[in-house]
Amino acid sequence: MKPSLFSKLQLSSAEIRQQFIDFFKEKGHGFVRSSPVVPHDDPSLLFTNAGMNQFKPYFIGTQKPSAQRVVNSQKCIRVSGKHNDLEEVGVDVYHHTFFEMLGNWSFGDYYKKEAIKWAWELLTEVWKLDKKLLWITIFEDDDESGELWRKHTDVDPQRVLKFGHKDNFWEMGETGPCGPCSEIHYYTGHDPENQLPEDVNVLSDYREIWNLVFIQYTRDENGELHDLPDKHVDTGAGLERLVAILNGKTSNYETDLFIPLLEKIVKITGKNMDFEDGVPHRVIADHLRMLSFSLADGAMPGNDGRGYVLRRILRRAARFGRLLEMKEPFIYTLQETLCQIMGESYPELIAKSKHIKKVICAEESAFNNTLGRGLEEFVKITSSMGSSSIISGANTFKLYDTFGFPLDLTQLMARENGFSVDIEQFNKHMIEQKERARNSGKFLYQSIDTKWIIVGNEQPTRFTGYKEQTSTGNIIKYKLSNESCEIVLDQTPFYAESGGQVGDKGYIKNNGFSMKVEDVQKVDEDFVHIGIIESGNIQNIESVKAQINEHRRKQIQRNHTATHLIHQTIKDVLGDHVQQAGSLVAPNYLRFDLTHYEQIPDDCIAEIETHVNTLILENLTVQTEIKDYKTAQNDGAISLFGEKYGDIVRVVNIPGFSKELCGGTHVSRTGDIGGIKIISETALASGIRRLVAVTGEEIIRLLTSQEYLLRDIRNELKCSKEDVFSCIQTLTREKKHLEKENKQLKQSSILDQIDNLVRNAVSFDKLRLVVKKVDDPGDLKVLGDQFRHAFRTRGISLIGTIQNNKPMVLCAVTDDLTQEIHAGDIVKEMGGIMGGGGGGKPHIATAGGSDVNLLQDALVYGENLIKSILSVK
Repeated sequence: MKPSLFSKLQLSSAEIRQQFIDFFKEKGHGFVRSSPVVPHDDPSLLFTNAGMNQFKPYFIGTQKPSAQRVVNSQKCIRVSGKHNDLEEVGVDVYHHTFFEMLGNWSFGDYYKKEAIKWAWELLTEVWKLDKKLLWITIFEDDDESGELWRKHTDVDPQRVLKFGHKDNFWEMGETGPCGPCSEIHYYTGHDPENQLPEDVNVLSDYREIWNLVFIQYTRDENGELHDLPDKHVDTGAGLERLVAILNGKTSNYETDLFIPLLEKIVKITGKNMDFEDGVPHRVIADHLRMLSFSLADGAMPGNDGRGYVLRRILRRAARFGRLLEMKEPFIYTLQETLCQIMGESYPELIAKSKHIKKVICAEESAFNNTLGRGLEEFVKITSSMGSSSIISGANTFKLYDTFGFPLDLTQLMARENGFSVDIEQFNKHMIEQKERARNSGKFLYQSIDTKWIIVGNEQPTRFTGYKEQTSTGNIIKYKLSNESCEIVLDQTPFYAESGGQVGDKGYIKNNGFSMKVEDVQKVDEDFVHIGIIESGNIQNIESVKAQINEHRRKQIQRNHTATHLIHQTIKDVLGDHVQQAGSLVAPNYLRFDLTHYEQIPDDCIAEIETHVNTLILENLTVQTEIKDYKTAQNDGAISLFGEKYGDIVRVVNIPGFSKELCGGTHVSRTGDIGGIKIISETALASGIRRLVAVTGEEIIRLLTSQEYLLRDIRNELKCSKEDVFSCIQTLTREKKHLEKENKQLKQSSILDQIDNLVRNAVSFDKLRLVVKKVDDPGDLKVLGDQFRHAFRTRGISLIGTIQNNKPMVLCAVTDDLTQEIHAGDIVKEMGGIMGGGGGGKPHIATAGGSDVNLLQDALVYGENLIKSILSVK
């Protein structure tokens, strides 16, 4: 067997992760699973970038913790914004885009003393780290922490150092919870006898391994600090750094978290780790981890937001693959190795493996198709810059917009070749680019801007709607604004929008008071009933009768259970790579988004539809069970992208067919659905398809409306039902024939004018120039050749027209003038004037734009440009 690239480790990453968790379990902490790296419930974050993200509601006081002491290992990604380590990744040996953050937490329980004692105990007594290599930093005004370090540990007091706000004071944002922190650093250098306190927080040899944050204040809008009623502990220890240090390594990449990946890269590429100092290998290994965990948790590559971050990371990895002379997709093949390393700790990597590989492979292939041409364009740009060393923002944007080069990829190549990039100008081009539509269609709950009026004891709302359509509940709190009202009850049958299922509608009534409920949203543990008061006064009401719209709920239930049937059927028909990427369960239709990189053929749609309807006719029982999360997973229950599940979960099981974790409402038997009809299949984004379907009574409405439509068509065509299609075919053929004749007439008309236009051309510098706006002549290049033939020598034609509601320009140049005037360069400039672009050969070229009102401006500009070039020459 071929020997490993690196020496054997003393402690594995799995052992260290578990030892950390077990240590704090013994100190009374409950274990909490990592939340997804895609925080779907926090729009302020692209990715989970710290262990505290899932506990944010506890710190800001919107939610009470179920336990006061917890421990976990959180998956984290840092690639943008304040926490951006991208440029260091692979170049140094301890920064990553994806990493694990080990943490222990206290929510109003223990505080500084215990956090400090336990951190020191774990590091020095359990893991036996050399105390002479550890350094402690504290906030300059936090004398209490300094005293606790000296009193409750045997750290050398000279190794406890004070630093300012930048290094040792943590804040969630400009306002809100904050507090001092104490960081633990470990010296990884090669000269331990010459450690210097002034080098801590300066030199990379002094590596931060654990941060103890003491959240004791809140900062108001004026910047003033106020004591919190409860004080919290938030700690974070980087697993990758700990694994390296505990095994005597200075590089995180010399651990079992990376070794198998690096060995696989060496094997695939044939390039050893000494090639380019191993930077490409490390970057690819790191980026593969980030991509895999993102995709496993529901992110998808795209052109904006989170999707764009994934795309640029993947393309950055592909570019480093080119440095290793890999011109075909290969990064996706590393995913199996990652599963072997981390699949046991994070089973979602294995469960979503096929999907992850398919997405990465498709993105690699798409980028490879343009990478070569983009590299050629980069060389062309830099070779024509003369003495300048700055690549213009316009050229940088062209590499981004035309060839898919993210800004940081162009910056990387620029640095490698001794250039820089005009980022400010690039950003202006980005702003000017038309914004993509970002409306996801999700209802965004905006609460009434008044304070809650508290009526009863605050407690989590109990949902009774699985079994009841009506229940009596007590009002906990409410808000009023004119006729609008929000009410929170101690129990309710109203389902709050969640998991793709819309909220219920209905009424809340009592003693002459009546509120029409239009929506229900879940805010932390509260079910907020949102609606309009139709009669009465809420002030004197304590208990109410809550009644949902039962007919509407039944149709929602049909659609939700149908969604589960569709999910599993699509996997059966298209393959296991398919994953649910989103859904909407409404009363009148269902929407199902899935990961698939090509249009679903009509025969597959028919197969999916037929299979689901067969299951409906079989009238299968729909079972629901409450289980602990791990048992449900072991039983084969599917967890959905990006959903965060508690320790106890609800399993919706259609025996022998489908089993999913789901908190929604469902029919009791599949026959209750009535039937299903898929009405559309469209592309939602790159690699995402969307199905829309109807069930039950909506199918009857659909069939009725289609029957009426067919009747109207028959009446208009004056034909039988059987002849409708052949009549439409005849009309279509006749239309195409007339369009062709019309086009030929237009072309004939224009061609008849060419000789006259050439005879009356403007003479300029011993050549003739025609500038003319014409009706759509059809093929512009044919027209250009006709002009060139009519001119024979020393002639230029500049023609503008409108085709398909868009401005188009043509430049045709006789062969004897192509050394002086390049048609492609002329139309490229004119296309820019019209908000578009184009180009072509020296003798004939075309360009298009987006604004027909700018066509005449473009013709004037083109004429002046030609005269200007000829005048200079």
